[in-house]
This record gives sequence, C-alpha cells and structure tokens, in this order.
Amino acid sequence: MDFTVHYLSFFVIQTEGPDGASKTFKHFQTIDQDEYAESELKSFLDGEFQRICKRKAERHPNTEAAPTKIGRFIAEPGYDLDSNPNYNLMQRLRSSDSKEGFHGYADELVRMYMDAAAVRGGALIIVQATPVKHSSEPLLFVLKCDFEPKIARIADEKKLISHVEMAISARNMKSIQYPYMPEEGMLEPWELKIHQASHARYFEDFLRYVSYEKAMPELMTEHMLTIVSEYMEEKWQGQEGEEREQEANVYELWAHSEKRELQEQWSEEQVAVATERLVEQQPNLSLTFKLDSVSVKAPLAEFGNSVHFAVYNGRYVALIEGEGFQFDRSMLPVELLQPPDLLEVLEKVGSKKQEDDEPPF
Repeated sequence: MDFTVHYLSFFVIQTEGPDGASKTFKHFQTIDQDEYAESELKSFLDGEFQRICKRKAERHPNTEAAPTKIGRFIAEPGYDLDSNPNYNLMQRLRSSDSKEGFHGYADELVRMYMDAAAVRGGALIIVQATPVKHSSEPLLFVLKCDFEPKIARIADEKKLISHVEMAISARNMKSIQYPYMPEEGMLEPWELKIHQASHARYFEDFLRYVSYEKAMPELMTEHMLTIVSEYMEEKWQGQEGEEREQEANVYELWAHSEKRELQEQWSEEQVAVATERLVEQQPNLSLTFKLDSVSVKAPLAEFGNSVHFAVYNGRYVALIEGEGFQFDRSMLPVELLQPPDLLEVLEKVGSKKQEDDEPPF
C-alpha cells in the first residue's frame, strides 16, 4: 500500500518540571509533496503509514487496555457529523489544499493535544496522505514519537561518537488514523483508529468527543447481568420479600467479587440456555477456569457438549471429551498412556475424598 504525502507538519513538544507540568511546543516545519519526497522524513515514515492502516483493531477488544482501538465520533441524536468538534478539525486538515492552511489547522490540533493529560516530550507529526491504489480520498495521520534517551551515533574517526540531543524513534509510535479503513479502499467517516502502546491514554484524553466500544469482558458481563435479572423476574413474578432479597444479594456479591468461584445456583439446562445467548452475541467467547492448580481454556460453546462440570463423592470434576489428544512438541511420559476406563478414574477420585476425611490420629 503506497501513499502520496500531500502535506506534513512537524512539531516538537518539550516538558519540564515534576511530572512534566511545564509543557511547550515548537513548530519546526510544514512541507508539501515535493519537499517530502526530498526530505529525510520519507525514509523514516513511508513504511509507517502502511503499518498503521494494516494494524488490526477489534471493535470489542479482549481488554480495556488494548493498545489499538476503533473510535466513533459522538453526535447528539438528530445531529450530523459536523456537530462534532474533533471531526471538524480533522476534516479541515484532511481537506486542506495549501501549506499555510494545513499548518494553521495543525497548530490548532497541537494546542488541543497539549491540554491532554500525560503528555510527554517528543515529536508530533501531522500528515495528509492518500493511499494511491485504494482511494482518491486523503487520510489524516497524527503520529507521536517519544524522545529516545541516551542515543549515540557514530560520527567520524576522530570524534567516534556524537550525542543526539533529541532523537526520536518509530518504536512504540502512537498514532491516529482518520478515517478508519476496515478493508482496503473502504473508509468509515464516522470512525477513526488509535494506537497507543502505553498505559497513558494519550489520544483518548485528547479526543474528548470520540467514544469507544466496551471491551468484550465488560460487554459480556452486562449481557450476563441482564440474563440474571430476567431470571429473577421470571422466578419471583413481581413478588417481594426476604427470600428474594437474600437471593438478589447472592447475585450482587457474585457480580462484584474479585474471586470468581462456582456459585451452584442454576441447573445445567439453565446454564446451557444462558450460554447459548452469550455465544449468539459473540461466537468466539472462551471459557477459562482453574480447578485447584489446573488451568483449562475452551470455547464457551463447548460447555455441555465436550466440556462438563460434575461433583463426585464431594469433589469437583471437570470432564473434557473428544476423539483424540494432541500434545506440544516436548515429549512427556503421559503421551504413552493407555487410558483407563472412566469408572476406574472416578474410583480414584472417590478414594481421595475418603483420605481427606480420615482423622489425622
């Protein structure tokens, strides 16, 4: 994916004092297409545009701290995109047709960025570029490169080493791409993509009028709590009382517990129905659990099919069935096992319970 860079503005941000409380920025240069072709920035950035566009982003990431996210401009019901100030500024940069105009809008964007929390020193590069083969519409890139401390460069045979005061690197580069391109040539004007490989939410703080979809665990938790609420309404049919309140408290404690344990509240059929509803929402959901020190991960859709929970003689049992085992590359004795009958294993499980119940003296 090749890009034609139309305009590029280069700014340097410097922070001083405790926690970078004092922040300043300086505009170094704004260049056009011809100047970019002759600049050292071309070799530094050309490959980055493609990497940014091809970087995968999940609409509902597996964690809230996912480095790459899809954002959507916020607009009140009945209002269009141009009611969003973040969109308006990006669109002005994206459609600018002169160096002076692009520099002016880029300066406005940098000033907004300086108000964000956790801003650190580095280079902020704002680029208008068109993916040559995939679209006639330009994209906007906002790139943040942090300063690299203690950078040294080989100079000549006399000096040997020269110190670079303000070196920047593409490593851990933060980026905004607008519009988001879910497929090559397909642009989503309501959406952008951010990448911030850091615990500091640079761009989420900066883009105040952009929303992000909930992470998958949070989304599934909401669906699950809705199912629990429906179950309670169906069970109690509007009746109030101490028993209902006690049961509601059990679910409340479970929902907010850091330590997830088996609750033993629902039948296998009820769990299967709820599981089916969640899998309809997200087919790739995983079931991850630990039984004592043993960890297991399986598709949630397999619960009740090839993955079963049971109790035998007072001990929990997780049963996984299938046609054949596969092992990692390292060779282990267990690979040579002739598996015993399940009933023999259950006898062994039962005998463990008896041993645990025997008095020490």
